[in-house]
Amino acid sequence: MPSAPLPARRAVLLIQTAFIGDVILATALLERLHQMEPGTPVDFLVRKGNEELVKNHPHVRRVLVWDKKQEKYRGLWYLLQQIRAASYQRVITLQRFASTGFLTAFSGAPERIGFDKNPFAFRFTRTTPHLIGAGVHEVSRNLHLLDPTYDGPLTLPRLYPSPVEEATAAAYAAAGPYVCIAPTSVWFTKQFPREQWLKLLRALPLRYTVYLLGGPPDVAECAHLLQASGRAGVVNLAGQLSLLASAALMRGAVLNYVNDSAPMHLCSSQDAPTCAVYCSTVPFFGFGPLSSFSRIVELPDELACRPCGLHGYSKCPLTHFQCAHGIETSQLLSALAEAEAEVVK
Repeated sequence: MPSAPLPARRAVLLIQTAFIGDVILATALLERLHQMEPGTPVDFLVRKGNEELVKNHPHVRRVLVWDKKQEKYRGLWYLLQQIRAASYQRVITLQRFASTGFLTAFSGAPERIGFDKNPFAFRFTRTTPHLIGAGVHEVSRNLHLLDPTYDGPLTLPRLYPSPVEEATAAAYAAAGPYVCIAPTSVWFTKQFPREQWLKLLRALPLRYTVYLLGGPPDVAECAHLLQASGRAGVVNLAGQLSLLASAALMRGAVLNYVNDSAPMHLCSSQDAPTCAVYCSTVPFFGFGPLSSFSRIVELPDELACRPCGLHGYSKCPLTHFQCAHGIETSQLLSALAEAEAEVVK
């Protein structure tokens, strides 16, 4: 007699409702779960605006969306009803905030997992330490939510641009060798200053087209850089490409210049060559680039005030912003020379 079919595995819910970069890094868990448990359905809860990152992800069954700006708490209660109705086996929150801890703690799942710093950790069935400043990457911290004893190689985050997004990027890539610059950040002290980007733009070899990348809020800043640089071959694509189309374009660049911000993690998701400029923050926090070709540019000399915070500030607390203004253009050009050498190999 044929053997009875195995029962379907109960689904897992991953929760990451923070910023774009946090969602990208969380996709490493999707890759790891697919490797470990290819038959387990995985759902993903994100904040409204970030769903495009994972809506067509091959390892995601369903995307849940929380609109934090409209009916925040009513929406949270509605989500809890959805989560409880889904009868998840595991609910894993990658955040240390009470809202996602609440969803996890009262999800009804037999396994409720999160970091020990979450206010609702006392209702979790398993917790994992979250140590910032120990030189451990955030991806590693997240992966330990799946297996606290895991000590193998880092599973990389990955995004999957659609064929349409790949074709959009390919049309720009066909123009010849290019460099991408994503010049903005949500945090002022994480953003390389305008005058510093202008120095780089004017120094980049003219054989490269330069694509300026960003979302709709970045259009004006990128337009200013284009105009003020006076350089031929600069194209402002801010607000014109989706996140995944931008990721596909970055994959084909000779080098991508980024801040310690979401575009850096887009690069990691595509193994795109990366030059990450660190101003007020430091890679030691655990959010650095993961591409096989990655270079970090930061002030070569120590500053007593750096780092001044985990996420940065709306202005330099001491007003001098030396951690950004002290970086030399030659440091960024050196990264390009190394990237060019890698292309030749």
